[in-house]
Amino acid sequence: MTDSTFAESSRTNPWRQATIGLIIGVALMRLVALAVSPVALYADETQYWIWSREFDWGYFSKPPMIAWLIAASTGLLGDSDFAVRLPAPLLHSVTAAFLFASAQRLADTRTGFWAAAVYLTLPSIWLSGVVISTDALLLCAWSAGLYALLRLREDRGWVSAAGLGLAIGLGFLSKYAMIYFVVGTAIGIVIDAPLRRALLSLKGAIAALIALACLAPNLAWNAANDFATVTHTAANANWGGDLFHPAEMAEFLVEQIAVFGPLLFPVLIGLLIAGVLKLRNIAPERRLLAAFIVPAILAVSIQAFISRAHANWAAGAYVAATLLVTLFLLNGPGWRRWVLIGSIALHSIVGIGFAMVAASPALVEMAGLDNATKRIRAWPETASAIADAAAADDYAFIVFDDRNVFHQTQRYAPSLQGQLRMWLRYSGPVNHAEDIWPLPETIDGPVLIVSHRPLEVPRLREDFRTFEPVGELAIPLDGGRTRDFTLWRAEGHVRVARDAAYEDRWQAIDAEAGVVRGYSNDDG
Repeated sequence: MTDSTFAESSRTNPWRQATIGLIIGVALMRLVALAVSPVALYADETQYWIWSREFDWGYFSKPPMIAWLIAASTGLLGDSDFAVRLPAPLLHSVTAAFLFASAQRLADTRTGFWAAAVYLTLPSIWLSGVVISTDALLLCAWSAGLYALLRLREDRGWVSAAGLGLAIGLGFLSKYAMIYFVVGTAIGIVIDAPLRRALLSLKGAIAALIALACLAPNLAWNAANDFATVTHTAANANWGGDLFHPAEMAEFLVEQIAVFGPLLFPVLIGLLIAGVLKLRNIAPERRLLAAFIVPAILAVSIQAFISRAHANWAAGAYVAATLLVTLFLLNGPGWRRWVLIGSIALHSIVGIGFAMVAASPALVEMAGLDNATKRIRAWPETASAIADAAAADDYAFIVFDDRNVFHQTQRYAPSLQGQLRMWLRYSGPVNHAEDIWPLPETIDGPVLIVSHRPLEVPRLREDFRTFEPVGELAIPLDGGRTRDFTLWRAEGHVRVARDAAYEDRWQAIDAEAGVVRGYSNDDG
């Protein structure tokens, strides 16, 4: 069947119509939820918005695509929190459409519908669908790349090759975890003869050239900026401390249940294990899908064992995982369909329920979820309180020791924009805020220090000749919690050199006091 005939017959296919209705319906629901949401941007979203105000080919900790999308959205619709988040549900809708198209190619339109339904209702997508993050961009590029690759494997057309190259290039401009897609493609070349013939050709070379052309400006930006984004990405792996943490790996794997679902993730692991044991008896297409699942999950599990890993670091794997699990559950014994439908229903109930709870402080308290909402509550109120404290004296700068609070104050207290500065804990910047807005060496007049990290106050004190308390802030959150700050009036900035002696001395002080410092959550 030709593509045109295939597309024509699909127009009247009820599964295709149902898929269109599903994707549009879920997108509209999420757009309405965004429009009425009382939840302010969280710190990473605010940082991406700050990047979007100045076009560049790269930023301190991420490639540029997320900033470009936010710039486009806010340029069209204004600078509201809704406009900042708008790309998220739209991107996931496009991802679901590509998954439908891929499943249709691998099986039929019925499988395509269920693949889209599984993806749109995944636990992680309920959250990612209403916040703007690099994962939404990565998953969209990954799904587009996988669809183009499946087309190229069958028809070896120029359009498929160009689409594959463009998807890979845009994926890298979204998140460097797109490297796992390239690894999967390399494995696919080895294990799948049709893909090998398609890619080891002029069309494969064209795809590679298009991908490199997309990525080249970002590589040039990194080269001109001391490879800031690449270095930060490597530093996030945190291989400099004590190595080997089996508990971290176990925690990461358990967290994948929250990413992919309590029934779907065990099914996926079972399929991958069975695939290894019966490799020669597995259909070529399913072996190929596994090539785009295993590298990310395996590599991040090893990373978690060596040091640490966040739950979303293997997110790209779940594009192909959605297809593989759906193909399995739609065939064979009846219990499989119950697992499929039950998972979609369970994920939908939990996702909608959590969204309703998060929107209501009263429900948060009733459900005992105040710890989960503390990072998304009362940021406008926090910024307003900081602005009021800053108005109490003629301060040269307002200084922060927490980049999250710094960025939220940038967003929600624009009147302080020119005064906001970051104190540098280390010898150089470790995040975007410290890189662009560091506290100057020479300061005329007093500064107001807004400290959110009590353990850093003794270090802060060392960098000033005078350091006096001027108050505290306690911003009410859910469940009787508060976001607490200590306020200090400081003068005479003389920054102590951050050399090895400095770090050794403070490590000894921490050890004597029994202080245990955890991982930084910057750009996790």
